[in-house]
This record gives sequence, structure tokens and C-alpha cells, in this order.
Amino acid sequence: MTTGQLFSQKTQALFYNYKQLPIQRMIDFDFLCGRETPSVAGIVNPGSEGFQKLFFGQEEIAIPVHSSIEAACTTHPTADVFINFASFRSAAASSMAALKQPTIRVVAIIAEGVPESDTKELIAYARANNKVVIGPATVGGIQAGAFRIGDTAGTLDNIIQCKLYRPGSVGFVSKSGGMSNELYNTIARVTDGIYEGIAIGGDVFPGSTLSDHVLRFNNIHQVKMMVVLGELGGRDEYSLVDALKEGKVQKPVIAWVSGTCARLFKSEVQFGHAGAKSGGELESAQAKNQALREAGAVVPSSYEAFENAIKETFEKLVEGGKIPPVSVVKPPQIPEDLKTAIKSGKVRAPTHIISTISDDRGEEPCYAGVPMSTIIERGYGVGDVISLLWFKRSLPHYCTQFIEICIMLCADHGPCVSGAHNAIVTARAGKDLVSSLVSGLLTIGPRFGGAIDDAARYFKDAYDKGLAPDEFVESMKKKGIRVPGIGHRIKSRDNRDKRVQLLQQYAHTHFPSVKYMEYAVKVETYTLSKANNLVLNVDGAIGSLFLDLLAGSGMFGKQEIDEIVEIGYLNGLFVLARSVGLIGHTFDQKRLKQPLYRHPWEDVLYAK
Repeated sequence: MTTGQLFSQKTQALFYNYKQLPIQRMIDFDFLCGRETPSVAGIVNPGSEGFQKLFFGQEEIAIPVHSSIEAACTTHPTADVFINFASFRSAAASSMAALKQPTIRVVAIIAEGVPESDTKELIAYARANNKVVIGPATVGGIQAGAFRIGDTAGTLDNIIQCKLYRPGSVGFVSKSGGMSNELYNTIARVTDGIYEGIAIGGDVFPGSTLSDHVLRFNNIHQVKMMVVLGELGGRDEYSLVDALKEGKVQKPVIAWVSGTCARLFKSEVQFGHAGAKSGGELESAQAKNQALREAGAVVPSSYEAFENAIKETFEKLVEGGKIPPVSVVKPPQIPEDLKTAIKSGKVRAPTHIISTISDDRGEEPCYAGVPMSTIIERGYGVGDVISLLWFKRSLPHYCTQFIEICIMLCADHGPCVSGAHNAIVTARAGKDLVSSLVSGLLTIGPRFGGAIDDAARYFKDAYDKGLAPDEFVESMKKKGIRVPGIGHRIKSRDNRDKRVQLLQQYAHTHFPSVKYMEYAVKVETYTLSKANNLVLNVDGAIGSLFLDLLAGSGMFGKQEIDEIVEIGYLNGLFVLARSVGLIGHTFDQKRLKQPLYRHPWEDVLYAK
């Protein structure tokens, strides 16, 4: 593996398995370092394509999303780093797929718990093809002032504090990702900072070893000293011991192997990482530290003395003229995300939508302030839900029951009415449920369904003005307007609409007042004197009775009732009810496997 620098300011990466936060943090680091372009060239999210919006400083950018690794590599041939955020179940397969792409040179595997046999295969393939694997179980790595893998080094505040936005002189490699942040801070306090930092991962078989990266650092001119943090378990540190003894490393190495406290326990102890488990004296932290010390590394007496050892080594290099002063660089200000700024009280942002009927921000959704669990526990029905979402209050039971009766009575009126006909024709054309439903709903209007609203408006206006039924009918006639809610193609004086009778019976039994319905009946009496089919139809019954519901419940003021009628709440009942029937007709046609509908010629008058 021994080569030189892995990353630069021009490094481009592919990010596998979309994770918004780590990608944004990478791009924020790019901006902080003064890169001209973001380091993330593309995102691989199996099954998805398109673009993902993110921010590069103040500018909003769109990063391409690809459904496969192959497509991403073809589209972005200059991207040679693959950052794999897949779960441990799929990390091995996706990493191997990436390694087999000729454009990919480095693969970082974040997941821990990748099967050891799979990891060994990845390592063997990478070494045979001169490629680098970082991980599994790694937080990644960072090239100071140039490139960052995922969440390496934590928050932007920590990155700035550790001076990682510009290169220093120290090459750092660690088994522990968590301890990396601690060491970045330590190194920044007592040296000019990190040049490159790598966390190889805590699994038993890391894709690359401590010595692999130390030997790389030895070939990088800008790296003047190396800091190594190992841990008990495994024998990786001994490959570094051998490299030191063989004279392959010419730069100072300050090393510490953590886990010296393990000897205080009577039995074998498993520390945080899979590989952090001593398997004998050679794998103990004490043995490794002693071996590194004897090989020529600077090894302190304890972790507490690690910082001072790093400081003394750095100062000797400065005194010897081997480390020139680092110029002071002020990083640009990273704009805060709007959500963060709002939460901290720094900005006020106007909302774009107002909602007063429902809220899903808590542990459970609420309808007009009533939790979903309460709705279920109290046995609320569809009518109760409508009262909450439409009227923003819990109406009395007789009101919600009336709403449900209206929905049941209006759910369907056979296959021949315009809405059902359209839905049937659309379904038979092979269209989906939503298309068929919408096709039927689009026919609802002044001539089909919409008469409920108009009936309520005209009956209310006439009653409130004190017009006698005959005055009302004649005034409508003079305006050339048919009385909405009156008249039926089939029903007549001697063949009443059963639905109207059911509604009237329910209202007489349960409503405290039926003044608007009684007025509508008087209008019907007058219109029947003119023609036998000018009966009160179901639209007129619902329209007048809904006025009685609103006025008689005592829960609505006059202005609110006027607004409800004007907005079109009543027509909403018809739309809701008829949707049930239109869906039924759609399913019916598909179940029957009906072919494309064509209207018969004999049913068309071809006129000149």
C-alpha cells in the first residue's frame, strides 16, 4: 500500500446511502477550506435518481443522485473516493462493487460489525489491485484544509478549534474514531496542527493498518512527525515496530497504545471495539508500548504524558529548522442552517402555510387539538372526525350521526350518473384508481352535486328575509334561476325520494329545530302546484337540514354559518360521499376486467 498522499483539495467522492447531515458537513468543510468545488460529486442511493439539494456556503446546489454504483462511477469518472454509509448487512457487497470500479481508488467503510470473512475478501482484493480500504468501523479521515470523510472530527466548531481548515505538519493515525477528536484537539494545542488524520477502524481486521499509514506519511514531504494511537488487542502495532526497526520510517513517531488498565481486571475485558480485546501478553497495551519504545518510537509513561511528548518532539523539530512557521489563515464564516438559527433565537422566519385543524408534531397526530388516541378511545366515527377537521369542534352526537347518514345516502347513485360514468370509462381505459376517481369528481358542479350549496344559500336567504314560499319561487323565476334542491327526473308527488324521507324523519326526531327544512317543504308545496315532479330532492333536503344543524346546535354564530355556506362545506359532503361510490365503480370494472369503453354509434345523433 505504501504510496503517498490519499487526498487533496481536488479530491472528489461518491457518497453511498444518502445521509443528509454527514454530506452537508463534508460540503461545509469544503467551503471552510476554500475549495472551489464541493468534494461530493454524486450520491448513490439504490432505487433513487434525481438530485439532492444541499448548501455550499450561502449557495444552494444540486448534487446528482444515482441508483447504482456503476452509473455514478460512469457519470463522475474523476471521483476516486467511495464513502460507504451502508449498514453492516450490505456494506461488504457495496464496497466490493465500488472497489471493482476502475475509477475508485479509496473506499471508506463506516459500518461496524461487517462479517470478518467479508472484510478479509475486501482487503485481499484491495491489496491485489493497489487500492486502499479505510475501515470497517471507521469515522473516516481528514486531509486538513482539503478533504473530509463524513463526520470526521465532529462539529465545525471543533474543526475550527483544531485548525483543521488548514494543513499542519503532523500525520495522525488511530484505531479509535472517538479518540481521534480528542487527539486532534491535543495535537492542535501543542503543534501547528494535523496534516492528515486517519481512523483505521476498530474491527479485528481493518482494511488498512497503522503501519500502512505511517509509511505513507513518511513519504509525504509536508508531514514532519507522526502521532499513533493504538489499543490493546490484535498485533497490528507490531508491524509498525518492524518498520521502525528496519529503518523504513525516518521521521519521529510518538505513539501510545491505550488499554493499560486492562491488567487491573481479574478476567479478560472486551473494550469498545471488536478488536480491543487482549488475547495474551503480546496483545496487551503494556507489551505493545514497550515494543514501540524499544523500536525507537517516542512512547510516554502514560496517556496523560502523551500530550507533552508530542509537544517536546514538535518543539525539537522547530528548533532544528525542520518545521517552518504556518501562516495564519482566517476561515470563512459558515452560514447557519435556518432551523438552527431559528432554534437559537437568532432569526425570525415567516411560515408559508397556516394550519388550524391538525398537528402532527407531537407524539401522536391531533385533529383540532384532540389526540388520535382519544378519538379511538371515545369511539368517534367518521362524522366526529369531519366535525373536528371541518368545523374545528366536537359537534353533538346527533349532528355527527346526521353527517354520516348524508355520506351513506349520497355515496352512490348508480352507474349512469355523470361522475360514475366518467370513473367507469376511465377505469376501463386501464387508468389507475386515483385517475379514475378524479375523472368522476371533476364532473361535480352546478348540475351534479353542487346543488346542495346553492339550495342552502337560497333557502337561507329567502327564510332570513321573510319571503313567503310563493314570493321566493316567483322571484327566482323572474331571475331565470331554477330553485336549487327542487325537482327530480324520476321522483314525484306520488313517488317520493326515500332518502329525503329518511333525512326528514331523523331531523324531526333529533334536531332541536327544523325551521329551514319546514320552509323548504312549504316551497315544495308551492312548486308541486305547478308540476308533479318539482319535489324536494336529496340536495334540497341536505342543504336545508344542514342549515338547521348549524343554527340549532348553538355552536355557530350567524356570521360563521354564512361563511360555512359560502365556502362550500355542504358540497364537500357530496364530494366525500360520492368518492366512496366512484372508488367502488372503479374497483368493480377492474375486478370484472372490462375492456376499453366505446360509445355505440346508434346512441349518437350525427347531425349536420
